[in-house]
Amino acid sequence: MGSGEWCLQKRDSFKSDSFSTNENVQETGCLSIIVLGASGDLAKKKTFPALFHLYCQGFLPPDEVHIFGYARTKISDDELRNRIRGYLVSDRSASPLEDVSKFLQLIKYVSGSYDAAEGFQLLDREIAAHEFSKSSQEGSSRRLFYLALPPSVYPSVCRMIRQYCMNKSDLGGWTRIVVEKPFGKDLDSAEQLSSQIGELFEEPQIYRIDHYLGKELVQNLLVLRFANRLFMPLWNRDNIDNVQIVFREDFGTEGRGGYFDEYGIIRDIIQNHLLQVLCLVAMEKPVSLKPEHIRDEKVKVLQSVLPIKDEEVVLGQYEGYTDDPTVPDHSNTPTFATVILRIHNERWEGVPFILKAGKALNSRKAEIRVQFKDVPGDIFKCKKQGRNEFVIRLQPSEAMYMKLTVKQPGLEMSTVQSELDLSYRQRYQNVIIPEAYERLILDTIRGDQQHFVRRDELKAAWEIFTPLLHRIDNGELKPTPYQPGSRGPAEADELSAKAGYVQTHGYIWIPPTL
Repeated sequence: MGSGEWCLQKRDSFKSDSFSTNENVQETGCLSIIVLGASGDLAKKKTFPALFHLYCQGFLPPDEVHIFGYARTKISDDELRNRIRGYLVSDRSASPLEDVSKFLQLIKYVSGSYDAAEGFQLLDREIAAHEFSKSSQEGSSRRLFYLALPPSVYPSVCRMIRQYCMNKSDLGGWTRIVVEKPFGKDLDSAEQLSSQIGELFEEPQIYRIDHYLGKELVQNLLVLRFANRLFMPLWNRDNIDNVQIVFREDFGTEGRGGYFDEYGIIRDIIQNHLLQVLCLVAMEKPVSLKPEHIRDEKVKVLQSVLPIKDEEVVLGQYEGYTDDPTVPDHSNTPTFATVILRIHNERWEGVPFILKAGKALNSRKAEIRVQFKDVPGDIFKCKKQGRNEFVIRLQPSEAMYMKLTVKQPGLEMSTVQSELDLSYRQRYQNVIIPEAYERLILDTIRGDQQHFVRRDELKAAWEIFTPLLHRIDNGELKPTPYQPGSRGPAEADELSAKAGYVQTHGYIWIPPTL
């Protein structure tokens, strides 16, 4: 298969999955994508591979798009290209080397400081030269700045962009800023950061990225809930006993100990990723699919969350965590947390939302588990089999399945738990599921903020967790040690059981094989 055929095949399968055609992306003026922090891990492992896959699928036409890397490291264009080359080809793509080489030629590197004018003035000249070479009318060009940087430099970088690198006038063009998490460490720092950036850019120009919102199964939540009559009468406190949203990793901090110890598992995973998933599970139907209508409903959910009780929190730290030389010997940072959130509204009053995340556990997965109440009048005496559950597995092996009680085949009237299963790898064999960063970068180019966090949404999220985080930071709450490779602290399972979660014993979901 030739290079052109491969790209076409990928583009067609990509479109059939979720994206509309790239006709929606076509605008007047060329597109410049500037990756700040281009020499860092995030850019190499996530940002540039996502841009490469968009290029291969036809969403970044080479005659319109140019990519600029900017960082303090003094290297040449070719040195940057060689650094990222090995990250562009992954298991999910068999990209010809010709495509890799063509993509790399779109990348130009500029070296400079993050708080001095000279580097950004040089960057602006390079962008302007590209725009001029494409005969782009001044003011019609599009500039997308992706900040693959620590939040501490966001204000200075945004100030430099505002002063020296903006699209010069408004003739259909734009300037947009993408910022990564963690966006602050608590309510005050997040609000300060929002104010500093908000003084420089309007809210529609700012894209606060949470890559969980780009995951295929997360994006499916609104469709599942609001396009299927089956779920509409069931999705409430009358039928649902509890909801678990779980993130588990089977490895520890692995070289990120210094970073992780500054933030901990709640800031790193629960306050953003899992809370965003909770919003989509719990929100009311928006009046339309317009981004602002969807985000309005998410904010309402967050504003309905009651203060977290200390007795509904279990913290853990895996044994050996402080052996990392970058971690203080007496660190109080949790590597595991179970937190119960309660939503005070008509739909969810009394239903615990159990958010659980941990490192160095016995498995790697992320899932949503909606557990329904017991069947009243249990004539089959099948309560011991476990409850009905609707499970959405976000990663790995993307799937949705409903756990049901059915008759055990045979002459006896005995029951067993089984499932109705939609496993993506089996059902959509020829469809390439895009990575989250691909979707979200394309959304920024299209100007679609549906899957990005709005300022008032960010504030509401921090309001929920800041009191708890301050108690942890002050040493008022201590993590319980747990063995690496375990389920985490036993107290976490006890808390879930106390909240009403009934674990099914003897049932294991096995992903179907092709």
